[in-house]
Amino acid sequence: MSGAVEAKLAELGMTLPEVVPPIAAYQPAVQSGVYVYTSGQLPMVEGKLPVTGKVGAEVTPEEAKELARTCALNALAAVKSVAGDLDRVKRVVKVVGFVASAPDFTGQPGVINGTSELLGEVLGDKGVHARSAVGVAVLPLDAPVEVEVQVELTEA
Repeated sequence: MSGAVEAKLAELGMTLPEVVPPIAAYQPAVQSGVYVYTSGQLPMVEGKLPVTGKVGAEVTPEEAKELARTCALNALAAVKSVAGDLDRVKRVVKVVGFVASAPDFTGQPGVINGTSELLGEVLGDKGVHARSAVGVAVLPLDAPVEVEVQVELTEA
């Protein structure tokens, strides 16, 4: 099923990827009441990380921002896997972004803007959210960025 949200993705030249399969003991997303919580989404493309390493060292902030956009697409796919239709998204409530950072890198908010901006482009006002952008020493598989998203759904 695809609706207005997926049409907007297509208009922006993007397609919703397949849900990234878990790499450990968890689900990509779970629904509790009207909320969907995604697990941390890595910037996987066709089952692989396109880039690895620390932002501010092996990975530029600009590359990392693009990777954060990929994380957002993967999060939307995870939301759809439990909601059935992205048109049920009433609003994005919270985004938490993790940036594997070189010791002197302090631009985590700019990196996670990749996620926030994509959600705004695709969902409009429904994509406006609260957010945290956190620098960490290392992420799974040496990913530069990981993002989790919480959304509120309309009633089914």
